[in-house]
Amino acid sequence: MSPEPRFTVAVGESDKTLAAIVRAHGLAAAWSEAKRLAERGKLFVDGECITDPARRLRAGQEVELRLTARVPLPPPRGAIVHEDSQLVVLDKPSGISSVPFHQKGISSQAGDGDTAMDLIRALWRRVGKKATEIPLHVVHRIDKDTSGLIVFAKTKPAEKGLAELFRAHDVERTYLCVVHGTLTDRRIESRFIVDRGDGLRGSTRDLHLGKRAVTHVRVIEPVGPSATRCEVRLETGKTHQIRIHLAENGHPIVGEKVYIRDFVFKGGEPLSSPRLLLHAATLGFVHPLTGETLRFESALPEEFERAVDALKRPG
Repeated sequence: MSPEPRFTVAVGESDKTLAAIVRAHGLAAAWSEAKRLAERGKLFVDGECITDPARRLRAGQEVELRLTARVPLPPPRGAIVHEDSQLVVLDKPSGISSVPFHQKGISSQAGDGDTAMDLIRALWRRVGKKATEIPLHVVHRIDKDTSGLIVFAKTKPAEKGLAELFRAHDVERTYLCVVHGTLTDRRIESRFIVDRGDGLRGSTRDLHLGKRAVTHVRVIEPVGPSATRCEVRLETGKTHQIRIHLAENGHPIVGEKVYIRDFVFKGGEPLSSPRLLLHAATLGFVHPLTGETLRFESALPEEFERAVDALKRPG
């Protein structure tokens, strides 16, 4: 097998782009071809994969074409906003499940799917950590289509301590959302059951059934003529609690696909949105082992802000 092409950048080529130098040495016939080689991770400078064809090089650097190199994965979305020896807090993008569907407790293996746990491990790998050797324990979830803050434990003591905080409702959790219609401040309390009779989770009037769910809603501002931006604080944390409570009050979240049925049945016209406009904006708790008070905030994602701006424009 013949060696893959390599050469050293000459003095006269200094400060030229990678694409220009690659073309000059006959490794690509056109700029588009040089660009494609770079973006597919086939060009290396001093042993480092360079995916930017506009990177300027200096004399003496070694350029190598490796046609068998793997195409680089795109950088993972989301970010780790806090990590210590006991826990990790992730700012999760919309469209990613918190945990695998079958998740029951600990997951220590990568590759379970496109989940927040996989995202954390991808971020760990990017900084050289042995991601599969670090356990992650589930203590709470946020919906797949909801963006924002979620915490995982890295040890069993942290898992136990965080679980106790969530059970005692000693965790600060506030969400930002945009709902259909004109809403007013309110406290919503009901009892949740898994099936309200039509296959959907919801509330029951039977005080002897279900689990207590309490949601506090504060209006921030109107959004155009047909929606309202709100801050929501969870007192309890049941599955889909915010989405259900707001929908049952006649104000489903914009972008809702599941708990929109009653709104549509009553003649409501769902507002268009590329995603569910629900974001876990703050997460605060006392560290279960150190006793330190931790509080984190997550800014609204750009796609959320763009969707809100679109709602403000009439027509």
